[in-house]
Amino acid sequence: MHYTGNEIYRPPLEARTPLLEVTRGCSHNKCVFCTMYQHTPFSLAPKENIISDLEELAFYYPNLERIYLLNGDPFALSFEKLMEIGELIHKYLPNIKTITSYASFYNMKNKTVAELKELKKLGFDELYIGVETAYEPALLKINKGCNLEEYKKSLSKIKEAGLSYHAILMMGVAGRGNSEVNAKATAEFLNIYPAKSVFPMTTSVQYGSELYKMREEGDFKEASLGEIIKEQIVLVENLDYPDETLFSSGHMVNLINVSHRFKNKDKILEKLNYALENLSPEILNSTNERQAR
Repeated sequence: MHYTGNEIYRPPLEARTPLLEVTRGCSHNKCVFCTMYQHTPFSLAPKENIISDLEELAFYYPNLERIYLLNGDPFALSFEKLMEIGELIHKYLPNIKTITSYASFYNMKNKTVAELKELKKLGFDELYIGVETAYEPALLKINKGCNLEEYKKSLSKIKEAGLSYHAILMMGVAGRGNSEVNAKATAEFLNIYPAKSVFPMTTSVQYGSELYKMREEGDFKEASLGEIIKEQIVLVENLDYPDETLFSSGHMVNLINVSHRFKNKDKILEKLNYALENLSPEILNSTNERQAR
């Protein structure tokens, strides 16, 4: 297999899903909080590498039904290129049902609803989208490449095309004192078209990121861990989601691990409230800086 980028990332839910590199790096690579692809310029994997990898996957997993495309945002590729890759996948792996990957609202701007529907027919679905926040002051500050109106247009396209998505959120990204307004704005946005899963992530100020510089210069003040737990509570309270939707905060950056379907919304809130009521003030008043250095 050709894994030629310096960094390889995939969501925890795809731990057992074979990975196919179709791009390297991230096409945007300007989010202030992110250092994931700092050292990997964005590029397209050579077609011969993709074919070679598909031949290898077909040898070991001839009945494969699900595949995950690397790296940061394969949806930066044109509709025509994604169709070509999808057709190659089906040529070598005819039982494929789902082609999933990271995606972004930024790169939905150059796709039409009709194009997204064609991609869905090939199996493109369950896209992992870094929503982060829908509180516009924070959204603009973190430089996702979209404003809130563009977010809504991209989400509407996904909804009309019938694509499902997983929402990755950054708790605390709006900074100290803004947790409640951030949670309510984000929930209001997500209620437009419910995600298949919701993954809250505690904001980590990574050394070398623009956000690190902003913090050091006093332009960003981190929310406390107590604020972040409250933010998750307000988020869950305001999400009007189907019973089968997964809420999972099991990532290592989070203080509290909660994983339940929304049919058990009361259990999600119970665990978060228990943590808020029983953790020591020292922990609740601290920040996630331990992840930053």
